[in-house]
Amino acid sequence: MAGDPYKELGVSRGASADEIKKAFRKLAKELHPDKNPGNTAADERFKRITAAFDLLGDKDKRAKFDRGEIDADGREQFRGFGGGQARGGPGTNPFGQGGTRQQGFENIDLDELFGGMFGGAARPGGARPGGFAAKGQDVKATLEISLEDSISGATRRIQFSDGRMLDVAIPKGASDGQTIRLKGQGAPGRGGPAGDALIELKVAKHPVFTRDGADLTMDQPVALFDAVLGGKVPVRTPEGTVSMTIPAGSSSGKVLRLKGRGAFADGKRGDLLAKLMITLPEDSAELTKLAQTVRDKGPARPFRD
Repeated sequence: MAGDPYKELGVSRGASADEIKKAFRKLAKELHPDKNPGNTAADERFKRITAAFDLLGDKDKRAKFDRGEIDADGREQFRGFGGGQARGGPGTNPFGQGGTRQQGFENIDLDELFGGMFGGAARPGGARPGGFAAKGQDVKATLEISLEDSISGATRRIQFSDGRMLDVAIPKGASDGQTIRLKGQGAPGRGGPAGDALIELKVAKHPVFTRDGADLTMDQPVALFDAVLGGKVPVRTPEGTVSMTIPAGSSSGKVLRLKGRGAFADGKRGDLLAKLMITLPEDSAELTKLAQTVRDKGPARPFRD
């Protein structure tokens, strides 16, 4: 929905439940699709006020919104759980056995609400031919996943505040901010199909890799002698360890690129950039002696990149 549900209905934050109901009734009669056939603007406004009343007409959801626990779309923040079969997974009714819960309209008689002006077609349980049928509202949530899950794919579970649980299949190559749609897992419809669950993916920060678009950067420790003489060293990537060749004469701070080992953005995979960090051996007596000899012979010269 976006925006402020109070402003959508034209009421103050201190409005009573009866004032909210009256404001919605008035707007719904003006904007109802049966009264405005072909009017796209009116149809979109009708959806917004319905979503606003769906939130403010439910005292528990309204209280959560007022406390800042959910946004205007009813969106909560979730972290993923381990994979496995969810009790409330895809294919089950997200509102319990029988599907009798109607979000935001528990105490509202829809025939009374619309005053019979549409022939009672808005009553839950199916619309008569030519009557008004509404699809259920979509529900939204944010699921935090690991960098590794976004690259390789996984199944993660989220739990909603009403105890409902869903398994979410994370596709390989998922991007930060990508939305996954779970058909029929939203609010039940009124004479129409149930809404969907829209799960926005957020890739968590990683302790080793730093994102730069689709590229990843990291610090790569390298022994002094490997930097001087060159050689192969093991390098960690999001998909496991690989071998990387260090050119002879590499200086600390030199960046080596591993193509196609980064993250994903807009369906494209980036690279892994390894910044070399030269380390000294713990027992450096011989190295100290060698360094002293080199220094005694003249000014030290940096290794060439």
